Amino acid sequence: MLKADRDFSAMSEREGMQKAFLKFAADSVVILRDNSFPQAGINAMREYFAGRSDTSYILTWVPVYEKISSDATLGYTYGLYTLTIRATGETSRGTYATVWEKEGDGSWKYILDTGTQGLPVQN
Repeated sequence: MLKADRDFSAMSEREGMQKAFLKFAADSVVILRDNSFPQAGINAMREYFAGRSDTSYILTWVPVYEKISSDATLGYTYGLYTLTIRATGETSRGTYATVWEKEGDGSWKYILDTGTQGLPVQN
């Protein structure tokens, strides 16, 4: 699961946040964001992203903890994210938590993702 979270961040950096968020999401995904109603289900998430461009910034994160259920079918990660504006290099930081579910093929897909902003920027 931790590898899935790291791969998720790497894809976000390489190919864009939206593509990564859609690829690693389960069909039953729920996204919780500031100033937004919950986006429940993969189709709602596609619609949510449709009106938003992700070409002006880079979103990456580092998981710092994982916990997996005793039957290894459910777990969560949390960590720190960085959002960097491409044009200026300006960054903002925050925390995130992601709940993961193991798929029938053994891969991990996330079923819930949320984050908070406002951590001080480190130089």
